[in-house]
Amino acid sequence: MKIENVSDTARWVACYRAMESERPDAIFRDPFAKRLAGPEGAAILKTIPNALSIAPPLIVRTAVLDELILDRVNHHGADLVLNLAAGLDARPWRLLLPAELHWVDVDLPGILNYKTEMLRDERTHCRYEAVATDLTEPGTRTALFKRLGARHQRVLVITEGLLIYLKPDQVANLGRALHSATSFRWWLTDLASPRLLRYIERSHATAFASAPFHFAPAEGTAFFRPLGWGEESFRSTIVEAKRLRREMRGAWIFRLISRLMPAQRVEEFRRMSGIVLLTRDSP
Repeated sequence: MKIENVSDTARWVACYRAMESERPDAIFRDPFAKRLAGPEGAAILKTIPNALSIAPPLIVRTAVLDELILDRVNHHGADLVLNLAAGLDARPWRLLLPAELHWVDVDLPGILNYKTEMLRDERTHCRYEAVATDLTEPGTRTALFKRLGARHQRVLVITEGLLIYLKPDQVANLGRALHSATSFRWWLTDLASPRLLRYIERSHATAFASAPFHFAPAEGTAFFRPLGWGEESFRSTIVEAKRLRREMRGAWIFRLISRLMPAQRVEEFRRMSGIVLLTRDSP
């Protein structure tokens, strides 16, 4: 089974979460990942060249996002987590979230209905709502943001694994739409650089032909500034992988070579991929 659309990538990534969860030294536990990935996820994994070699960055992404979400909820008063293109993410079921927190998953009906059906007998730790809709429809998106924004004061938006599949104008339209809801305080996402995109295209172009990557702004997080969003923190995948002991094979070579690189080049590599927390600027 090959990746036929973006929704299929959710099964692929769930396989990595299942693999990590089975380790005795797992950096997170997702007891639902294997069930959600299903045999289709395992079949997709087999079609991706060197699939295991690219597992660490996605495992690190999950762990770092877990940390940042819990921080915003427990220490900064987020009262709603709005997870756009939620896929097969099971955080409302697996993270120890406050019971009063409202969590909203948004995705296309096919993948979201599949997830809620698979987990229908499981209890979430917080108030949970699933919204099956197409976020590319501006009217539907605006109505959803307006409804949720009016009911909450401190909203954390997540777009994990989404932006890279969008074109720059689509990301810009999304950013402006999010900023128009004044209670949307934070935007948590992952971000790739043009260098990373070129690497993926060289090594995995065939596997992702049906779900091509587009968004990797050369200006990095500065792309979001005109949209009303500024960088609060950037968690480099390379740095976090070392901290969490989930580095890609050969990472030691980069560390060795980086000692001879100019500081600017080292920073370029550090920002090749990362998890970004954006905060809304004043209107």
